[in-house]
Amino acid sequence: MNTLNHTRVAIVTGASRGIGAALARRLARDGFAVVVNYASSPAEAEALVAGLQAAGAQAIAVKADVSEADDVRRLFEITEQQLGKVDVLVNNAGVLKTTPLADTSDALYDQTFDINVRGTFNTLREAAARMNEGGRIVNFSSTTLALNMPGYAVYNATKAAVEAFTQVFAKELRGRNITVNAVAPGPIATSLFLDGKTDEQIQTFAKMPPLQRLGQPDDIASVVAWLAGADAGWVNGQILRANGGLA
Repeated sequence: MNTLNHTRVAIVTGASRGIGAALARRLARDGFAVVVNYASSPAEAEALVAGLQAAGAQAIAVKADVSEADDVRRLFEITEQQLGKVDVLVNNAGVLKTTPLADTSDALYDQTFDINVRGTFNTLREAAARMNEGGRIVNFSSTTLALNMPGYAVYNATKAAVEAFTQVFAKELRGRNITVNAVAPGPIATSLFLDGKTDEQIQTFAKMPPLQRLGQPDDIASVVAWLAGADAGWVNGQILRANGGLA
């Protein structure tokens, strides 16, 4: 229970659109005060916050580049000052650009690892010192890690690191009743997945799961909401592959 306003507080990184926005809406409906973190989409973040507030939720938007430790520290500080100590951290921020390993530039490699790996590392390290006992941490991996598709080598490497963080960090927080899990979505109909793909490629991905459709942001939001809630209190250090049976 949060000590400042008796409302559970959740930070969602990369929450201005896509899965992150769906997560923010769902957690707000579940009674959380929500921090909508963004790096470069202030208009979308503020519009989301306005909508959450209009629906009666507590919500703020905080600009922070998760790949920068100082920004992450400030993200937690602002959250504590305006809403209270953090009960739930969702590490949703990420970048996905596919290219064969041999054609990957240094800049793309650095960007992908900085956001997907260093960003998760920065928030986990800050959460270790600042999160309330009994908290919930949900990281984001990807089902692409299980598929080994060409073009995904660097992206998959970052998600393998996130899974390693998840399973070790769950043990390092022993004694504080904090769970650490990861969700590994399959193909989800967001700009992160759709951009750069042809209609034919999108339809191919849609037919791959036995459920024969792309996932929707709300599909993942429901899984994260469960992990963030009381019913998942005995689930810890796990990777939940929410992908319609794809892998």
